[in-house]
Amino acid sequence: MKLIVGLGNPGREYSNNRHNAGFMCLAYLAKKHRIEFDRKKAAARIGCGRIEGIDVVLAKPQTFMNLSGESVSRLLHLFRLGPEDLIVIHDDMDLPLGKVRIRGGGSSGGHKGIDSVIRAIGTPDFVRIKIGIGRPPKDADSVDDERDIVDFVLSSFTPEEKKQLEPSIARAADAVPCLLTEGLKSAMNKYN
Repeated sequence: MKLIVGLGNPGREYSNNRHNAGFMCLAYLAKKHRIEFDRKKAAARIGCGRIEGIDVVLAKPQTFMNLSGESVSRLLHLFRLGPEDLIVIHDDMDLPLGKVRIRGGGSSGGHKGIDSVIRAIGTPDFVRIKIGIGRPPKDADSVDDERDIVDFVLSSFTPEEKKQLEPSIARAADAVPCLLTEGLKSAMNKYN
């Protein structure tokens, strides 16, 4: 069994935000594989099913992004899984809008949701699927880069950006069956 987590913030007001690319991808993956988010467990909305013959739990933590690790840790414990059974899908500002990158571990890169997961499960060694959202435009008048970043990730995609994003959401979701059946190296070669 594998736990596949999409990171984001719960609530309608956040649904189109850049920070919710992980939720968007998980919704696409669930629809494609006919998995319904029909239960609430471990502070997450979850759906259980099979992808390519492998049992999976899809989860959207409801703890808000910066506390995602609380839910992920509880889910791993609940389903008796380890970090090697975890795939996390999330937004990444260091990738241009529309790019997808698969990684087998490493630092959080400043992503507070990934930071929370690493702290909660005690290791950075889990698979991530990153969806590029780009960086906020530089404003010469800005004095607070951190505030600009928060405002950017919590802002919604424009219609033009949404068109650019849609193929990467599908590509990231399509990487999951490859990860499950062929492994990390093959998925990185095909989707990075």
